[in-house]
Amino acid sequence: MNELARQLAHLVGNSPLQLVEDPFPEPVTIRLFLKRDDLLHPQVSGNKWRKLKYNLLAARNQGFSTLLTFGGAYSNHLYATAAAGHVFGFKTIGLVRGEELADKPLNQTLAFCRQSGMQLQFISRADYRRKEEPDFLNALFAEFGPCYNLPEGGTNELAIRGTAEIIPEISTQLSYTPDFVCCPVGTGGTVEGLAKSASEETKVLGVMALKIPDVDKQGNWRQLNDYHFGGYAKTTPELIQFIQTFERKTGVLLEQIYTGKMLYGIYDLARKGFFPDNATVVAVHTGGLQGRSVELTMTNQ
Repeated sequence: MNELARQLAHLVGNSPLQLVEDPFPEPVTIRLFLKRDDLLHPQVSGNKWRKLKYNLLAARNQGFSTLLTFGGAYSNHLYATAAAGHVFGFKTIGLVRGEELADKPLNQTLAFCRQSGMQLQFISRADYRRKEEPDFLNALFAEFGPCYNLPEGGTNELAIRGTAEIIPEISTQLSYTPDFVCCPVGTGGTVEGLAKSASEETKVLGVMALKIPDVDKQGNWRQLNDYHFGGYAKTTPELIQFIQTFERKTGVLLEQIYTGKMLYGIYDLARKGFFPDNATVVAVHTGGLQGRSVELTMTNQ
C-alpha cells in the first residue's frame, strides 16, 4: 500500500456511529444513530472525502498532479477538493459557476478554497453547462495542462465505490444490520453507493435537498421529494427552528442545505408512523458545516 492509500484508508474509515436519544421537538419511536462523517477530517468534513478517496488514488496512479473540477459558489465539493489538494499535495483548479462573482468578495467557501491553494476561475453559466462536453474539456486541458477531471459534485463510478463502504462500516459498528439508512441527496453519489451495498434487510432513503423529478435510481432506494423547503439552499423559519432544537438537545451541529433537511424528513416520517416502532434508523451526517446559515451561527455564539 502506497503512502496516499495508507493515509486515505485511515482517514475515510474512521467516522464514529453515535446513538442520539430524544433529539427531536417531540419523542418518536425509533432508535436514531448518526454516522458522523462530519468528523472525518478537522479541516473539511463529510461524504466528499469518500467520493474523493478512489479518485485521488486514480489521479496519483495515472501520474496527474492537478485536479480540475466544477462547482457553484457554495459548493461543498469545491471546498473538499481544495482541502484534499492541500493535504495530499495536488494542485487544484475550480471552475466556478457565474462570471459575475469574479468582482465580488469571496464567500466563506470560496475564500477557504483560495486559502487552500485552489486556483479559482469564474465562468459564465452558458459555459458551465458545457462542463461535460469533450471539446470544452479539451480546451480547458489545453489552457491548464494535464488535469485529472472531477465532475461537479464529485460523483462518478469511483465516488460511488467510496460511498458504498458506508453501510458495511455501519453494520460492523452496530453488530447488526440497520433497518433504514438515510442520507441527503444532491448529485446522488452517496445514495447510489448506499443502495449498491445495502442488503435486502436495509431500506435506503434519499432525502432530496433540491427540487427534482424522480431520478433513474440505481439499486434499492426510495427518493423522498417532500423536504427540500423550496429548493437547493432554500430554507424556512420552521427548518431553522428545527435545527436549533436538534443542536440544543444533542450538541451536534447541522447545516440547513443538506443534513438539516434530511433529519427533518426523518422526524416528520417518524411522527407520521412511517417507521416501525423501535426501528434502527441511521442518518449519514454528510458535513458541509461551512455552509451553516447566519441564523444558525449566531445561535451558537
